[in-house]
Amino acid sequence: MVKRIRSCFRMKPSYKDFDATELFCPQCGRAVPVRKRLLLVLSEGDKYDYSCVYCGTSVGDKLVKENADSKILLR
Repeated sequence: MVKRIRSCFRMKPSYKDFDATELFCPQCGRAVPVRKRLLLVLSEGDKYDYSCVYCGTSVGDKLVKENADSKILLR
């Protein structure tokens, strides 16, 4: 009975994706604004690189996975 009640009140995720606005840069020694740019288009998703706006050092990356129902059209 308790399990049935809990399953009725499950919360749906309120977000799908986060984008970083600031990350720690080891070159600058502090948290800095970052630029996000598409690095690779892979079969499992798109890979993005985050770089420092001041010195250009790569400070992180992110893999955005594609939906299962999305398709790639090749011509």
